Amino acid sequence: MNFEGLDPGLAEYAPAMHSALDPVLDAHLNPSLLQNVELDPEGVALEALPVQESVHIMEGVYSELHSVVAEVGVPVSVSHFDLHEEMLWVGSHGGHATSFFGPALERYSSFQVNGSDDIRQIQSLENGILFLTKNNLKYMARGGLIIFDYLLDENEDMHSLLLTDSSTLLVGGLQNHIIEIDLNTVQETQKYAVETPGVTIMRQTNRFFFCGHTSGKVSLRDLRTFKVEHEFDAFSGSLSDFDVHGNLLAACGFSSRLTGLACDRFLKVYDLRMMRAITPLQVHVDPAFLRFIPTYTSRLAIISQSGQCQFCEPTGLANPADIFHVNPVGPLLMTFDVSASKQALAFGDSEGCVHLWTDSPEPSFNPYSRETEFALPCLVDSLPPLDWSQDLLPLSLIPVPLTTDTLLSDWPAANSAPAPRRAPPVDAEILRTMKKVGFIGYAPNPRTRLRNQIPYRLKESDSEFDSFSQVTESPVGREEEPHLHMVSKKYRKVTIKYSKLGLEDFDFKHYNKTLFAGLEPHIPNAYCNCMIQVLYFLEPVRCLIQNHLCQKEFCLACELGFLFHMLDLSRGDPCQGNNFLRAFRTIPEASALGLILADSDEASGKGNLARLIQRWNRFILTQLHQDMQELEIPQAYRGAGGSSFCSSGDSVIGQLFSCEMENCSLCRCGSETVRASSTLLFTLSYPDGSKSDKTGKNYDFAQVLKRSICLDQNTQAWCDTCEKYQPTIQTRNIRHLPDILVINCEVNSSKEADFWRMQAEVAFKMAVKKHGGEISKNKEFALADWKELGSPEGVLVCPSIEELKNVWLPFSIRMKMTKNKGLDVCNWTDGDEMQWGPARAEEEHGVYVYDLMATVVHILDSRTGGSLVAHIKVGETYHQRKEGVTHQQWYLFNDFLIEPIDKHEAVQFDMNWKVPAILYYVKRNLNSRYNLNIKNPIEASVLLAEASLARKQRKTHTTFIPLMLNEMPQIGDLVGLDAEFVTLNEEEAELRSDGTKSTIKPSQMSVARITCVRGQGPNEGIPFIDDYISTQEQVVDYLTQYSGIKPGDLDAKISSKHLTTLKSTYLKLRFLIDIGVKFVGHGLQKDFRVINLMVWQGSFKSLLVPKDQVLDTVYLFHMPRKRMISLRFLAWYFLDLKIQGETHDSIEDARTALQLYRKYLELSKNGTEPESFHKVLKGLYEKGRKMDWKVPEPEGQTSPKNAAVFSSVLAL
Repeated sequence: MNFEGLDPGLAEYAPAMHSALDPVLDAHLNPSLLQNVELDPEGVALEALPVQESVHIMEGVYSELHSVVAEVGVPVSVSHFDLHEEMLWVGSHGGHATSFFGPALERYSSFQVNGSDDIRQIQSLENGILFLTKNNLKYMARGGLIIFDYLLDENEDMHSLLLTDSSTLLVGGLQNHIIEIDLNTVQETQKYAVETPGVTIMRQTNRFFFCGHTSGKVSLRDLRTFKVEHEFDAFSGSLSDFDVHGNLLAACGFSSRLTGLACDRFLKVYDLRMMRAITPLQVHVDPAFLRFIPTYTSRLAIISQSGQCQFCEPTGLANPADIFHVNPVGPLLMTFDVSASKQALAFGDSEGCVHLWTDSPEPSFNPYSRETEFALPCLVDSLPPLDWSQDLLPLSLIPVPLTTDTLLSDWPAANSAPAPRRAPPVDAEILRTMKKVGFIGYAPNPRTRLRNQIPYRLKESDSEFDSFSQVTESPVGREEEPHLHMVSKKYRKVTIKYSKLGLEDFDFKHYNKTLFAGLEPHIPNAYCNCMIQVLYFLEPVRCLIQNHLCQKEFCLACELGFLFHMLDLSRGDPCQGNNFLRAFRTIPEASALGLILADSDEASGKGNLARLIQRWNRFILTQLHQDMQELEIPQAYRGAGGSSFCSSGDSVIGQLFSCEMENCSLCRCGSETVRASSTLLFTLSYPDGSKSDKTGKNYDFAQVLKRSICLDQNTQAWCDTCEKYQPTIQTRNIRHLPDILVINCEVNSSKEADFWRMQAEVAFKMAVKKHGGEISKNKEFALADWKELGSPEGVLVCPSIEELKNVWLPFSIRMKMTKNKGLDVCNWTDGDEMQWGPARAEEEHGVYVYDLMATVVHILDSRTGGSLVAHIKVGETYHQRKEGVTHQQWYLFNDFLIEPIDKHEAVQFDMNWKVPAILYYVKRNLNSRYNLNIKNPIEASVLLAEASLARKQRKTHTTFIPLMLNEMPQIGDLVGLDAEFVTLNEEEAELRSDGTKSTIKPSQMSVARITCVRGQGPNEGIPFIDDYISTQEQVVDYLTQYSGIKPGDLDAKISSKHLTTLKSTYLKLRFLIDIGVKFVGHGLQKDFRVINLMVWQGSFKSLLVPKDQVLDTVYLFHMPRKRMISLRFLAWYFLDLKIQGETHDSIEDARTALQLYRKYLELSKNGTEPESFHKVLKGLYEKGRKMDWKVPEPEGQTSPKNAAVFSSVLAL
């Protein structure tokens, strides 16, 4: 409502009007209306009563039904019918809100919204009510509780708001902008500039968004871009009100006269189909408010401030007989609203009264209203009768009078002591998730117990250590119950929630705020993601793998090097291990070892992930060792002193991980056999009888490790002297220690789990005693007791009690080779280093210190089937490359969730849910021993001619001409690119209860054909790569209509195409990327992603393919917030070409993309005239809407160049 042009005295209320709040009847007030209203000394109405006399209502004719007082003497500023319940909301100039229920206008709630400013607009939502004041937006429940309070800039002067959808709100006022607010996050999301300031009224239809300005104009704006599409100059003075219905817009306002502004009795009516004014409508009242009230016809209700109301048709003549009069208590009507059902009208006047007019005796405000929730009355239950004769009657139910005398049940003070029941411990999950505000903590309910029920422990054996015995069985291999333990949130299995856009709108940054790259888990057999990260953060292994390149089709070392290259270039966005896992699935040894999981087993978590990842660890080291043996050792991997990195016949992987040993077998006949061998990793061998040993015997980890390395055992073996199998004593002696010590923990049963648990308990007790404290078996050791222990002067500050719990694993171990081929192993701490000196000085004497670098753990979670995560100590070189800082830090890697952690968390294993699987120890200062330079192994020869894998391929079928040596691409050269795909696995989706589709697992695509076309030179447009990719996996759908790939094209036995391997084509594209060419194509985002050449980052940013090397015609010919246009339509519109008739052809698509890019440069003048090109795009979208984005058939419409729209484009 715009008040410009009205009586200036109405803008500010005189003190006399406020003094009328005394219990004195105002002269303007109808005495019959307030006959039963009691006024308090401050003049506020205690209750608003309806009119006492019965009112007769005629059906179909609006008549007054009820009148109530909201606030005596305080003008009503706004009224609003609730859209969800049968309620009427009223706001006053004093900032007070009142709600009335039903046609009887029974007061429902009343509360203060703002202490100084008036309420200017009210909007009802499902869960509450929005109130707009001058510079404040408040969302409150219908009972008055505040949901949120959003304070705008103090310079703002807001007048109107509009709800565009369930979570988006537009707020406008006298400033030159409109603010968009997201109601879910309660944040300002966008600010739209307004050319004409003073937006006081806003309306919306399916086509337009309407703004009414104080200058008298009404602007029509686009719903998506917010740009002005049309503007009506309705009144010369100011705008009072307007409304929209169907194709009509009606407005009322003020015109400029010599004496000032005068109310115009002509309503301006506009036809929105032709965007022009039609005959103005003359009315017989001074219009201040108007609303469309469509019932059988589109009639208008026009209201004047003096209380006159007239109904008329917007295209007809106004009849004076259709005027009725509202009897306001005050001199003026201040507000007017119509219910959603059109059965009720509400008027608010300047004296705080509300008048309800209806067209039926029992109207409803909404077609379908929900039930309103009322406060329940206080119910007092009567006491049940008691039967004194019952023996089991609880005497506590009998009311006893209060007495000060000594009762018979009172014990003497000498014989009793107060012993209150100890409060139960708070759930660990509640403490972990608790957020404190002051001294009050808030935490979500973990729902591990029934509502209002807290079990008490009746036994005294509830100390920290005896709590393990409450679980009768080890959690390993047991079906856990959710209430037995709570897995920490960051350790839980992470899943990707797919939308219509796939992964584009998934917020990976929420899970990873570092610059290191995670790995996506939705690919089959992605359980090994954690081990890939461990290998990547081993600097010598990473450099070795990235320098490796061979001709073997499915070489895991090559594919791992390509994946490491992507992890190097990522800046925090997740990568895909598609190609690596594809090669992994083709290795026969992997299938024989049971490392290839079926989709059903992986989804249900049936496989034992701990055993699986330990077998995978042994397999990958062996496989990399074999792959490296086939190549000559790179020069970069020579010792720092120039000596050979490893011996002849060995590999670099063998030098890094291999431990050379002597296996001695001593038969009882006295003959001894010695054999030399090597191993890439060790498996922990635990002491016998660890499960039955309840004395808590202490075993250092170093002792168990030495026992596992220097294994002594009695077994049956063949004796050459006895020529039969004999009991022999087998011993193992170490000849050479590895640079990287890999340990499989083998915690696969309750026996090993109990051993780890017991050793952690013993280590904890010893740590407490070491710092001068005692801990008993039946006493829970509190944090306050720990603080009282203190530490002697001169001793390092001890860690906290939480850091010592569940810790048995040392951060460092010290190994020494003795002269008699023995091995000494001991735990190594920082204090030992201060005592014995740096470890580097002792290496000359066969003493080595190994530091813990990574731990891989199995997370037991029955809800998700469990998962595997890794704790990795990231070194200085990685931080230097990613963040430009030099330091070391432990991180948790849980697929695409990466989070820095404290180092003690890496060695804490709560066997209830966190079980160790693999340990990696590295020699101290390992990286300083080697030259870790990486040289790109991909050479230009990959682009030269190569033989096809297809047996039937002939020269007559060749569709491309390979590059010659003088045609090698240079930096900035254009290359047209297109790829076609086939489906390996169909999408898995489900239908929700509301009918929408939810994607559980996306379809797995595989690249089938890649084409690269020359972009310049005499052979422009001729392809130099047209590779069909051979696949050994089963293809579910060839997508022939969209890809042009037919069954048999990818089979080497029957294909007539130029068939090659995915690795060969990948190397060609990698070389083109590294050399700096610019790729031109249509929809390159998906192409690069499936080829595994890119990492997600934003809408279209590729890390492996730099942004300035990608020219995508999808985005070149696209307007913001508009639909993407197909290559076929662009080719028809701009090039007069009709492509993709029956199937797609990648050569044709790549050529067309190149031509479209040339056309783009021509129309945009090489990007120097964006405004003229914007007009071209506007014509393109206009033509597309007319054609429904379909290319006409040959006998149909003529070329667009002859059409009127395209002629205007050419005129530019």
